[in-house]
Amino acid sequence: MIALAPRAAISWWRGIDRTLLFTVLALIVTGLLLSMAASPAAADRMGISDPFYFIYRQSIFATMSVIGLLAISSLGPKGARRLAVLAVFGSLGLMMLLPFIGHEVKGATRWIRIGSFGLQPSEFLKPALIVTAAWLFAEEKRGAPVPGRIIAFAIYIIAIALLMIQPDFGQSVLLTLCFGGVFFASGLSWIWVAGLGSLAAAGSAMAYLTFPHVASRVQRFLDPESGDTYQIDRAMEAISRGGVAGVGPGEGEVKHFLPDAHTDFIFSVAAEEFGLLASLSIIGLFSILVARAWGQAMQLRDHFAQLAVAGLALQFGLQALVNIAVNLNLIPPKGMTLPFVSYGGSSMLALAFGAGLMLAFTRRRPGAYSA
Repeated sequence: MIALAPRAAISWWRGIDRTLLFTVLALIVTGLLLSMAASPAAADRMGISDPFYFIYRQSIFATMSVIGLLAISSLGPKGARRLAVLAVFGSLGLMMLLPFIGHEVKGATRWIRIGSFGLQPSEFLKPALIVTAAWLFAEEKRGAPVPGRIIAFAIYIIAIALLMIQPDFGQSVLLTLCFGGVFFASGLSWIWVAGLGSLAAAGSAMAYLTFPHVASRVQRFLDPESGDTYQIDRAMEAISRGGVAGVGPGEGEVKHFLPDAHTDFIFSVAAEEFGLLASLSIIGLFSILVARAWGQAMQLRDHFAQLAVAGLALQFGLQALVNIAVNLNLIPPKGMTLPFVSYGGSSMLALAFGAGLMLAFTRRRPGAYSA
């Protein structure tokens, strides 16, 4: 048994996609470095005596995430799929309990408090549902006697309903886009595209009319004079102040004023202190991650693995795009973290869970790739 462990490790190292692995690790390290820049100011704003409070916590989350990522990446496709299905039902179960045991923050009940840690089940739902939907779509396409699309849509509708109860419109939009992307890649006809697009538009209009906070964010985006745009204004000023080379490590101002500088607006902190070059480097890492994953997905033989990898990469890319677009005032605020970079335990652990699944499906094994 002792001799098998090194052999298994060597096999894992030979099969793992090192480009994807090192890109994810580079993003996590980037998040830790930016946490050192933004977190002391956040602790000071919140009256926390230890200026390194958030840095210590983020370091723990990052360590746990890397360990979990490596462990999940060692699974075979069947094991990874089963883990994702269990995570779907576990996440949905916890989301059903949120109205009764959830912790409310800023009018939204999305977290379950476990000591000083806040668990957000919807973060784990996203990668798990993507993989589960990919499996169900692939099973139906290969002729299995399972109504894969019906089951997948039923799970998706339940998930969206639970997200809107919290409420969490941003996560609902992201989950819809990822689910739709996997469905489209599975062989969706243009009739289905038109139908789903219409439903998505109708759902967005209903959310605008039903939820005051959604309407407020859209109105403030279209007409800045109609409400408070303090965070966006300060973020844009910070990005402009950073210029090409930045004002220097620790010299930024925005982290002292923005309540979410270490979370949703960490990109603005990076742009101010390290400039355009650092901003482009972060965007470049996400571009490498998505492009490499999609490239590998196209070469996989298993249709399920193709859909799962493409869908997970789409989640990382879209979430990064939304966060950066909000920082640049290109879309209304969504309250969404920058993957692997923003502070947050649930976000970091859930993203590592998704990355581990992606690495598990892209590992080279006999017959996995067409070439």
